[in-house]
Amino acid sequence: MNMKKWMEQIQAEKVKKPLPILAFPCVQLMGITVKQLIADGKLQAQGMKEVAQRTDSLAAVSFMDLSLEAEAFGADIKTSDMEVPTVIGTLIKDMEAAEKLEVPSLEAGRIGLCLEGVSRAKALIQDRPVFAGIIGPFSLTGRLLDVNRAFLYCKKQPQLLHTVLRKAADFLIDYANAYKAAGADGIVMAEPLAGMLSPKLAQGFSEPYVKEIAGAVKDDDFLVIYHNCGNAALKMASSIMRTGCDAYHFGNAIDMASMLELFPEDTLVMGNIDPAGQFTNGTPESMKAAVLALMEGCSKYPNFIPSSGCDIPPAAKWENIDAFFQTVKDYYEGN
Repeated sequence: MNMKKWMEQIQAEKVKKPLPILAFPCVQLMGITVKQLIADGKLQAQGMKEVAQRTDSLAAVSFMDLSLEAEAFGADIKTSDMEVPTVIGTLIKDMEAAEKLEVPSLEAGRIGLCLEGVSRAKALIQDRPVFAGIIGPFSLTGRLLDVNRAFLYCKKQPQLLHTVLRKAADFLIDYANAYKAAGADGIVMAEPLAGMLSPKLAQGFSEPYVKEIAGAVKDDDFLVIYHNCGNAALKMASSIMRTGCDAYHFGNAIDMASMLELFPEDTLVMGNIDPAGQFTNGTPESMKAAVLALMEGCSKYPNFIPSSGCDIPPAAKWENIDAFFQTVKDYYEGN
């Protein structure tokens, strides 16, 4: 599939199908746990297929497990039955450990399982693109160093930070290219931790590495979609655009219409219904109100794609997910 032409076609259409980051709630449809899902590539593919059958989404997106890459580097993770895995502890505590850190192979941890899952999903899902989820370089580095230390090192030990960032970027290039070889139509790169940096620090510690990764992997048949759900995303919009990604996805911490004002009309911009507040803890009625407000403020922009503000949690209510899709459909039919 020529993804550049796909994007042009999407932009030209008046009606925009939603593209939420929706995968983990498949566990409810399948009657399995998150712990089972993350350990089995076949289950991951079937889960993506279940979601595609249930929803009229613009594309299928794989599981946004932001512990995956850190685990491959050697970090410890915590798993549970109905929560996305998280990194625990600190892997890199000083410059010596940063210099000794090895870039893992694509056989490390659960990397191979996820590559298998996307490859199988691509064979099962024929009616829309299939995107793989990966973490961004600064967000991965923060999980290896400890988030608070990563912010501190920006000013106190920038060389240590750059040492780990270099290795994180090298691995993510290999990982993204492996998804390309597995048949994925692109990646959604989650860089939420960068959204907590100042614009100046983001320019130094996130932008150049994201730009390098995007430049190394994207082509006419493989897109890079950048995700940032931080509350500073509006202030760093110029830096984000300089990464040269193909499309951009933002969280509910920012005003979506204000972000759309900053982007050129030929660049797809997606967001931003609250995953916790609406998809998980809301009601169909509150979801309808939130979606209508979003559409009223943003649908006039030809490059706007309705979406969730971030990854939708495993326990999100399917009645709310269904209401999200139905309300977007009803809005377009009535306007």
